Amino acid sequence: MNVAPPVAPSTVGPSHAEPSKGYEWKAVTLMALGMGLVGIDRFLIVPLMPVLMRDLHLDYQDLGHITGALALAWGLSALLTGNLSDRIGFKRVIVPAMVGFSLLAGLGGLATGVGSLIAIRALMGAAEGAFTPASIIATMDASPPGRHGRNVGIQQMMPALLGLGLTPILVTQLLKVMDWPWIFLLVAVPGLIVALLAQRVLRRPSPAEIAKHTVTHDTGRHSWYEVFRYRNVPLGIICMLCWLACQIVIAALFPNYLVDYLHLDMQQMGFVLSSLGFGGAIGALVLPALSDRIGRKPVMLLSAAGVFLSLWCFLRTGAAPIPLFACLMVAMGCLYSLITLTVGPVAAEAVPGQLMSTASGMIIGIGEVFGGGVAPAFAGYLAKHFGIEHAVTMPLWTIGIGAIAVMALKETAPARLRRKKGEDIAGLQRHT
Repeated sequence: MNVAPPVAPSTVGPSHAEPSKGYEWKAVTLMALGMGLVGIDRFLIVPLMPVLMRDLHLDYQDLGHITGALALAWGLSALLTGNLSDRIGFKRVIVPAMVGFSLLAGLGGLATGVGSLIAIRALMGAAEGAFTPASIIATMDASPPGRHGRNVGIQQMMPALLGLGLTPILVTQLLKVMDWPWIFLLVAVPGLIVALLAQRVLRRPSPAEIAKHTVTHDTGRHSWYEVFRYRNVPLGIICMLCWLACQIVIAALFPNYLVDYLHLDMQQMGFVLSSLGFGGAIGALVLPALSDRIGRKPVMLLSAAGVFLSLWCFLRTGAAPIPLFACLMVAMGCLYSLITLTVGPVAAEAVPGQLMSTASGMIIGIGEVFGGGVAPAFAGYLAKHFGIEHAVTMPLWTIGIGAIAVMALKETAPARLRRKKGEDIAGLQRHT
């Protein structure tokens, strides 16, 4: 194993200084805004679908292809670019990716048919897939190890808050004053501004500085496949498959379950589903921050239990919108906690510094491609052949499998490790 040579003092510039609290908040804010814009760009098309179907002559199969192209490109890009970020630095990936997905989001307004829209959305997904793991590592780099969970949670709550929570409201209001192509063009502007600020603010840390954010403190160079030697990565992939399968099935089947099986009207269904964005944002903000204090595994097990019990209650609640809203809000909050911890601290803290983005990218990419692709197809088969009331129980199975994988994870929270080390020393002293 080659160890990276120490950086000579004369070559260390301001960008390699220990990050200050001011830098922490600037970097975390910019990465959170970046993820929020990713959420907006990804979910912007959902409330526009009826208009796009009318103007571009699309059918339901076209909508499935458009959605699938973005998810597939996102997953493959995260899978392939995570190691690139480790090799050339997260800043060199983040800024071009932000410029790319912002411009491509704007180009969506120039689409003339299904082919051009699929191509634009696929390229946008590739840029967003490159941005995501690199931005998570940039957030962790700006944060003291004791605030990894909180700050990655702040970042990861933004897609839920802006993408799922506020975008449908914003888009439907903008449609009253402008045509849909201008809405696509409008959302490109904030991304370009944030990219410019990120270019000015983000630092380029040394390998030794990156390694401080892991439990290995390993500054050596590693091949990408070595990431699988650290058990949190293969276990994290299993977890992410389960979490995304649960999330995608909820998004895909629960609207029809509410309308077709529980016979809610469209307004009641919309009210219940609004819990997805706001619940996800609250969960991503609160529970990962708690993991900084009591450990990653306890919070993940608590979150898995919360998802399971909430969905179990949801599926046993009749056509009562307020209880359904409450159950789904708790479930989505706990689910976003699981996703945040899996793609962030649990993966990145467990591997050498030069594999942090690789680990996160592997988990995001494989989870997106397979968890986001296979699960809804299987759930759709169940709904078609056995009834939607049976298909919507699938998230309970996936959460149960994921909880088993969580039990085998290696704890990485610095506070929990320090307490365990202190307990071990105290126990040894008592025996001697």
